[in-house]
Amino acid sequence: MSRQKVMLGLDQSTSGTKIIAVDVEGQIKHKDSIEHKQYYPEPGYVEHDMEEVFSNCESLLKGAIEHLQHDYDIQGLSITNQRETIVFWDKQTGLPLMRALVWQDRRGTDICMTMNAQGHGVLVEEKTGLRIDPYFSASKIKWALENSVNIQKALAEGTLAIGTVDSYLVYRLTSGEIFATDDTNASRTLLYNITDRCWDDELLAAFGVSKDTLPEIRSSNDCYGEVSEDIVGAKLPIAGIIGDSQGALFGQQCYEIGHGKVTYGTGSSILMYTGKEQVSSDKGIVTSVAWSYDDELEYAIEGMINSSGDTLKWVKDNLGLYTEDAEVTEHIEALETNEGVYIVPAFSGLGAPYWDQEARATIVGMTRKSNKSHIIRAAVESMAYQVADLIELMEDEAGTKLKVLNADGGPTKNGFLMQLQADLLDTRIQCSRNQELSAMGAVFLGGLKLGMWASKESLKELKDVETTYLPERQEIHPIWMEEWHKAVERTLK
Repeated sequence: MSRQKVMLGLDQSTSGTKIIAVDVEGQIKHKDSIEHKQYYPEPGYVEHDMEEVFSNCESLLKGAIEHLQHDYDIQGLSITNQRETIVFWDKQTGLPLMRALVWQDRRGTDICMTMNAQGHGVLVEEKTGLRIDPYFSASKIKWALENSVNIQKALAEGTLAIGTVDSYLVYRLTSGEIFATDDTNASRTLLYNITDRCWDDELLAAFGVSKDTLPEIRSSNDCYGEVSEDIVGAKLPIAGIIGDSQGALFGQQCYEIGHGKVTYGTGSSILMYTGKEQVSSDKGIVTSVAWSYDDELEYAIEGMINSSGDTLKWVKDNLGLYTEDAEVTEHIEALETNEGVYIVPAFSGLGAPYWDQEARATIVGMTRKSNKSHIIRAAVESMAYQVADLIELMEDEAGTKLKVLNADGGPTKNGFLMQLQADLLDTRIQCSRNQELSAMGAVFLGGLKLGMWASKESLKELKDVETTYLPERQEIHPIWMEEWHKAVERTLK
């Protein structure tokens, strides 16, 4: 009897690393995870020890193979990762030269301010679809090149390697044979031209980065060598690499124009697929590479919300208004309406479409009758209003109506929130049962390359929708959104 085929998916995220094994039916047959330590050496600095991270990846990979090898035929390994985090290592030893600078790290702020003042912003936006911001990798790279003696020494000796997390893992897993990344990860560095699909000479010069320190760029569904036999006891093909947000988009089979995904987490990440067309905007959403497939680029527009689930966490931890998540629904159901109470969660300013970094969080509309149920409900509603604002902007900029929104993340378990979101958007919301969507996207890309699945269309049969919400109260859209916008106006500086 032949053994069932599975693909392994490694998801290296900000807080830890997960591994999954997926069969041809799209079912997860194995899952494991390990967290890693966060380092905050100074205010605004966030770092990861990549030796610890790689050791965790190695342990998870060995454990998965040991668990699966007797009953399953492992086809290969796919990788998804935290995108803008940047790693510096020595090409000869493969060892890190300093801790990785995490996407949350703000040490490049002064560099970004200087470069914007020097007029580099237009060049960067035209070529990358992004803005000069310390969130992206280039200012972190420039800071390290100017401040790390180890990196300066390796650069002088010609042994410096700089890459996103995926490229470091591939380099280590292949024992230094493959130094490569995919287009989605490259596109988050501010050094990659999203039209010409290459490291851009003008951008490299602007940030002082040498091209020979950077990895080769390959398609997201390409092959990236083999895991060394020394690591897992057998050679295992590496195929399918994609940044985590784009991985979730692919994992939810958003291949049609107007299909989008939202991940409700601490913040919210929203992507809407635009096909072969780049959609540019000067209103705070960015043009992103959705993925590259067989050497062709496909695009999306992307927006980020700073505070979604984090608003509820604030209500729970800072205000102490509830202790168990199940209580949230009880408080919402205690009210027929929000009775005019809104939270605008501008804890660190407001992003698109408002772009007021001086704005601060407010609770508006409270009366003597208001109680903690109103505040809890307002925190939940604020997630839906912010998503609706951002998607309306995306629709206007793309000239395309959102056809379906695929949702994942813990808050999707809240039926009130999801129904409100469907009503505000007047759009179908599909909540995924599977929460490992970034890894699933990488696995699907790798599995397509290695012949586990025949085509992208065939993957749609595997879609794992737990709950669908259809618009029921379209009439509330203009009324509630108008009240939300009034609340926002009172928050803006």
